[in-house]
Amino acid sequence: MPAADPKRVDRAMDAFAAQQPALPLAVTYSGGADSSALLRACAARWPGQVSAWHVNHGLQAAADDFVAHCRQVCQQLALTLHVRRVQVRAGRGDSVEDAARVARYAAFDALARETGVRTVLLAQHADDQVETLLLALSRGAGLPGLAAMPARWRRHGVDFWRPLLAVPGAALRSWLQASGSTWIEDPSNTQGTFVRNRIRRQLLPMLEEVFPAFRTTFARSAAHAAQAQRILVEVAAQDLQACGVPPRIAALQRLSRARQANVLRHWLLVEHGQTPTAAQLAELQSQIRACTTRGHRIDIRVGTGRLRRAAGSLAWQPSAPGTAGD
Repeated sequence: MPAADPKRVDRAMDAFAAQQPALPLAVTYSGGADSSALLRACAARWPGQVSAWHVNHGLQAAADDFVAHCRQVCQQLALTLHVRRVQVRAGRGDSVEDAARVARYAAFDALARETGVRTVLLAQHADDQVETLLLALSRGAGLPGLAAMPARWRRHGVDFWRPLLAVPGAALRSWLQASGSTWIEDPSNTQGTFVRNRIRRQLLPMLEEVFPAFRTTFARSAAHAAQAQRILVEVAAQDLQACGVPPRIAALQRLSRARQANVLRHWLLVEHGQTPTAAQLAELQSQIRACTTRGHRIDIRVGTGRLRRAAGSLAWQPSAPGTAGD
């Protein structure tokens, strides 16, 4: 099936509907082509059961124009539109994109509490998935990064779905054009300073020429990575139970280096929301290995805090504001 075939959208929505998502549902709606297609497809399939959520990050001069467009479309479709304006604050060393994502999901959490909606749909598509995987490869990511974006996950009791994750972006635009629908173009999508844009405009056309089925095969690789990561999480949970929370140093020392790294990453993420860099994790493991006497200290920066030895166990402590973990 050609990448631009609009039937891909209908097939994806049929597959999503077959999973019987809980209604009512909300569609995160930016006004762009991807979310416009998802919103219209859902509104037609579940009349009276769909609302739209728009997050205004305030990062572009045209942000208010996006809101106005979304209001107009939702009025035409007789849909309720919830708009939230967020403050995007990027800390030292953090990207604006990551800070915007954090603020956006905080807005989704608040909207879910206020509206009672337990099914939220996002419009990322197959090209977005490929871009995510390529970026992860370029950064030397591990399995969590190579797994790219999940089609479904749960957050604070709310189910998040990406029904269009197997649909090329060209098919979404063809589907909109066939129905005479309009959308707005984000000006940032044409800026060559963003790596994602260069991948989309330069690399994806070359991949399509050399590997016509690359969207499908890349997605299959991401699915394999996701499956392997789920196994690692299961093993880490078992090891953490054996090592204790917080983990005992002596118990960590009895693990192989690979399982030790796995359980440390799991503990830091699950208990403290921290992800150590490869260098931080290697240094931490070296200090754990050297910790053979009662007076040996462990003190290393990890994420936004520090890991220290507390008696016979590890303890992570957040840094005071403004210290950046130092």
